[in-house]
Parts: sequence; C-alpha cells; structure tokens
Amino acid sequence: MATFSCPISFPFRCSFNGNHNHNHRVDIKINGTHTGPIKLDTLNEIAAVVKADSTLANVHENGYICQEKIRQRIPTQKQLVDPYRQGLIIERGVGYRQTVVIRSYEVGPDKTATLESLLNLFQETALNHVWMSGLLSNGFGATHGMMRNNLIWVVSRMHVQVHHYPIWGEVVEIDTWVGASGKNGMRRDWLIRSQATGITYARATSTWVMMNEQTRRLSKMPEEVRGEISPWFIEKQAIKEDAPEKIVKLDDKAKYVNSDLKPKRSDLDMNHHVNNVKYVRWMLETIPDKFLESHQLSSIVLEYRRECGSSDKVQSLCQPDEDRILANGLEQSLLENIVLASGIMLGNGHLGSLGMKTYGFTHLLQIKGDSQNDEIVRGRTRWKKKQSTMPYST
Repeated sequence: MATFSCPISFPFRCSFNGNHNHNHRVDIKINGTHTGPIKLDTLNEIAAVVKADSTLANVHENGYICQEKIRQRIPTQKQLVDPYRQGLIIERGVGYRQTVVIRSYEVGPDKTATLESLLNLFQETALNHVWMSGLLSNGFGATHGMMRNNLIWVVSRMHVQVHHYPIWGEVVEIDTWVGASGKNGMRRDWLIRSQATGITYARATSTWVMMNEQTRRLSKMPEEVRGEISPWFIEKQAIKEDAPEKIVKLDDKAKYVNSDLKPKRSDLDMNHHVNNVKYVRWMLETIPDKFLESHQLSSIVLEYRRECGSSDKVQSLCQPDEDRILANGLEQSLLENIVLASGIMLGNGHLGSLGMKTYGFTHLLQIKGDSQNDEIVRGRTRWKKKQSTMPYST
C-alpha cells in the first residue's frame, strides 16, 4: 500500500444565460492511498514521470511502473556523482569513493568504530559502486546478466587489515574497486582513510564467486556477465598476498567453544542466508572478554566454505596461539620497561612504530549435525594492545 499526495488541475468552460463563455482552471490536491503498482494511463504521463526522474528504470509496456524501482531510483546508465550517498566515480571512471560520517551506533564502548561496522561499510560501498555503474539489477549487487542466469555473488575469502579505528563523528573516505580473480572470480578491494589527515586507517581485499540462486551450487562466470563487469577491472591491490595464509581446521579440542549459536531472522540478508558480517561477531564473541578489553583486532582472514541458513545450529571454536602470546607478552613487557627506564619518547608518541608483535587466534564456525559437522568459515585473527584513539602519522 502506498500513500500519495498529488496536485492536479483541469480547465472547464461555463456560460451565463447562454450569452458569454468563460474559461476557468480549477486546482485540486488529492490525498489518498493506493495498493499495488502505479498505473499511468497515457504515454504522455509515462514520459513525464521518466523525464522528471532520469534514473527511473523498467517502465513496463502495459503502463505499469514498479513502485520499488521508483523508490530505489536505480540508474540504467553510469552515474559519475551520487549526491544522496556522497559518492563519486574515481580511478579513470571505474573506481568508487564514498564519504562517510561514523555514526553513534557504529562505535563501541571506546567510541571507535567496531570491526562489524567497518565490514558493513565495505558491503555498502561495494553495492553503491555497482549502483553507480548502471549495472545493478533487482538483486543483492547482481548485474542484469546475473539475474537472467539466476546467479548471485558469494564471498569465498576476505582479508582485512586495520591500522587504526575511526572515532565517533569522524569523516572518512572509502575507496573501492574490482579486478579479476582467476577465470570465474572477482576481486574487490577497499581503503579507508581519514578525510582530515589523509592517513589510511584500514585496507581489505576479498574474492567473490557466483552461485546459482536456485540450486545453491557454484557456477562459472557466463560470458554475458564477464562482458558487463570486466571493463570495470583495475590491476591494483589494497593488500598484496603473494602466498595467502593457510588456515588449519580446528577440532573439538579447541580451548574456547560456544555451541549455543542460532541464526535469527534479522541475521539473514537478501540472498536468504546468514550475512557474512554475522559470522565475524560469532567468532569474536568466543574470545574471552578480558582479552578483548585490552586488545584490538589488527587483521582478520576469513575462508568461507558454505552458507548458513536460519534453521542451522552453529558452533564457534577458537584456539589461541599459546606459545606466541606468552612470548610476545614477555617481549612487550620488557620493551616497555626499557623505554620507560630510559625516559625516551618515541618519535610518534607510542610504541606501535617499533613493530611490536601481535597475538593470534584460529577460528572455526561449523554447523552441528547429528552425524557430522559442516564447516561454514575458517578464520585467523591477529591482535595488538589497545593504543590511544588518536592516530599518528609515520
């Protein structure tokens, strides 16, 4: 049901005692509700609507216009600037940059953006990039060719490095672009930087493949789709991975286990499976709170194995790198004591520039079954001691 308000006007002619004709115009405003698609009766009315909104797509031959298309304003041609999302096309016409203000609900207790918020911003800017390209169909980032072939995007791998977390109210710029990944995949990268200082806060790279929406099986990239997206490819990487880290599979002997995870309806995305950002929350919540209070994540690598549905029971396993944590803890304590004893203030005011080693965890999310467990995603996280919320240039 749609609520509408529209002014209309029409002319009428009246006469007095049959002797004089007078032309008048009456202006009327109509308020009401309407259920179903909007019906435009004449070609002139259709043309007027399309002319008023150049981004309007898919006017049906029978005169019906999908209300969803009108409300979304999905463009049918490439756009260079998006004033609504503060976005613009860069990188010689194929990259995308969006200016974002960190909102109150995107930060944690320390007033810095959470990892989940950064991942959601990555997802949003990626979709807006496709929106600006004029290729977006009525799917979750799917192109017109993908929709015709019943294909959707699924992420197979993601690597995020966070050097510093934006703070509440800070304005950041997010750049994103795409490139080829093998014969049937696509790589998407991101950079987040401070608009005020230009310092890069975070960088990420990901690999995406196509899955048939009906059979839920991976698919080769059709030539039709390749022709749509390949002109947007850039030979540029936010994170160079010459030899991607292999993540070992954990078993039931992992130190930390959470078996009480159950997807909610709010965890599902438009592709009807649990959104990959939710997986990260389940992973991190398995790490002890005491550790999370004094450390912040510096990198995460995710290897996705299969999708998770609303009826699945999920188990989260987590294993710390015990020896490395102990060694690093001793090294850090010794280094801090040396610096404090010498009375030396480091060049940028903190110890991070000395390349202090990180703490590591291995993660596994799996679906609990009666006879076997199915892997959802493997993960590796690295952490460092929490620093000041103010970034320093190097």
